[in-house]
Amino acid sequence: MSSAAPVNLRELTLRSIVVGGLLTFLFTAANVYFGLRVGLTFSTAIPAAVISMAVLRTLGGSTIIENNIVQTIGSAAGAVATMVFVLPGFVIVGWWTKIPYWETMLVCATGGVLGVMLSVPMRRALVVDSDLPYPEGVAGAEILKVGMADAEGARENKAGLATIVLGALAGAGFGLLTTLRLAAGEVARVFTLGAGVGTLGASLSLGLIAIGHLIGLATGVAMFAGLVIGKLVLLPYLSAGLPGSPDEVAAAVLGQQVRFVGAGAMAVAALWSLVRIAGSIVRGLVGIAATARARKAGEAIVLTERDLPGGWVLGVSAALFGPILWLIWQFVQGGPLAGSIPAVFALSLVFIVVVGIFTAVVTGYMAGLVGTSNSPVSGVGILAILIASVLIAAMFGGSVAPADKAPLIAFALFLVSFVFGIAIVANDNLQDLKTGQLVGSTPWKQQVALIIGVIAGSLVLPPILQLLATTFGFAGAPGAGPNALAAPQASLFAAIAQGVLGGSMRWDLIVMGAAIGAVAVALDEALRASGKPRLPPLAVAMGIYLPVTLVLPAVIGTVIGHLWNRMSQRTARPEFTERLGVLLATGLVVGDSLWGLVFAGAVGAVGDPAKLAVVGDGFAPTAEWIGLAAMGALLWLTYARTRQRALTS
Repeated sequence: MSSAAPVNLRELTLRSIVVGGLLTFLFTAANVYFGLRVGLTFSTAIPAAVISMAVLRTLGGSTIIENNIVQTIGSAAGAVATMVFVLPGFVIVGWWTKIPYWETMLVCATGGVLGVMLSVPMRRALVVDSDLPYPEGVAGAEILKVGMADAEGARENKAGLATIVLGALAGAGFGLLTTLRLAAGEVARVFTLGAGVGTLGASLSLGLIAIGHLIGLATGVAMFAGLVIGKLVLLPYLSAGLPGSPDEVAAAVLGQQVRFVGAGAMAVAALWSLVRIAGSIVRGLVGIAATARARKAGEAIVLTERDLPGGWVLGVSAALFGPILWLIWQFVQGGPLAGSIPAVFALSLVFIVVVGIFTAVVTGYMAGLVGTSNSPVSGVGILAILIASVLIAAMFGGSVAPADKAPLIAFALFLVSFVFGIAIVANDNLQDLKTGQLVGSTPWKQQVALIIGVIAGSLVLPPILQLLATTFGFAGAPGAGPNALAAPQASLFAAIAQGVLGGSMRWDLIVMGAAIGAVAVALDEALRASGKPRLPPLAVAMGIYLPVTLVLPAVIGTVIGHLWNRMSQRTARPEFTERLGVLLATGLVVGDSLWGLVFAGAVGAVGDPAKLAVVGDGFAPTAEWIGLAAMGALLWLTYARTRQRALTS
């Protein structure tokens, strides 16, 4: 249920736009570095909400929905920064020697704004008429409610705010330990399993544990099933008899084979998800049309049901294809596709519209299922680059000599850049709209705020990317040095395009994954029909695709959250106790995210993360034990303190 906000409350104000824009610049810079270094970006909505309340409360007269506008704009930073999963690919394949500012900015902005437009009709389908958990959207709403209610002095909300602060201090404190290298940031082991190798491990992150608490046990069980399939079944099978050290073999097989199996499973699960929610999407479109008719008839529309008008959505979407086609025309000039502009435009339009809509729906669904931070948009990117490469090979491959395939590879990446922009913004936007639904925001104002955030992030991303390309370089790019940033997704996308257009793609792995996905769908439907707990197929696919170090902490968090909720039912105030658990998890995510921002700034100042360490490399084995002990102790202390607060507040 959404709480309708009075019409006289501040919402989309000039100061909310200014504060949100500044946060977008700041968070985009932080996320670009993390995305290139480790292939992960963190959701910026929650840190933006915390900072917003601090700033606007100082200025005075703030409202919960005005703060929500700030976090909506600021959250676009995490979305736009995720474009670094694609853009370095142009440098890696040798197409770009430097990052062109206007071209890069316009690609990010047009794809991102198109993502906002496509997600408008999905709000009803995936937010209003859906039981998806939206962990970060719910957490963001809880932060805003507690922060604003605390100003009114409600006793229970003071307890909630104290719980968030407790979690934030624990999350940031553990982040400090890992930054100083006193505690390890990850513990992972590769071991012999049958004739091959297997792997288990975990990132030591209180934020990942907390995300698990928020996503629920059913998703955790499905992700664990995927983990077992990917790392304890497929990895040993595919690595059997391969030469090299266990660590090298595991890294190669996981990156070059298991991930493609996961992508195949994700394709089937995503397609089935699209089929299942197609009716809700149609109802969403009908709802927009009905709202438009009601407006024309002069009927009053509840603020919390007012999306951007359908005419605006269609008009803006159509207008965006002007600059998109201009960018594509410029991109192919001087290459083998310059003489085939009509075919290039036809392919581009069909690909961006059809695949763009598909990816917007899928990433929006995945964000609702496991959260923006855990949603593997790079898996959707894999599917998009596969489709683009196959289409380009079919249409133009026969007329281009093998030695001249580089322009085709670059063109595949370029088309995917627009679709990826759509996907990452839809992934972020629906999470924000869930927060808005819970706090009584006006949807169309949030959608405008997302557009502002996308444009702000697009303006600042290219120079940051160029700075990192100049300072570090990207692994696999011509002339990359020893300190080159890994840019794992961009490297993978480039490798896929080169494999398909060069004729070396392993289609058998995609088919294997599709078969696993089909089995997962069938099992989930059988469980649904019998009324038993579900096994979400997308979560199974994500367990196969994502690194074990990301999956296992989230799975552990789902168990902790389940146990907490069971304990809550035995207390005098079960709902309040369960809510405090959500707030603690939220605080842990806040602390982890904000410390990530501090760490990125510190690295930018000193130039090398190793310079922040206070111990040498020889301390690493001890740091693993300290990390495990510290994380266990902090989890026990924070949950015990929260339980005590729930019983005494």
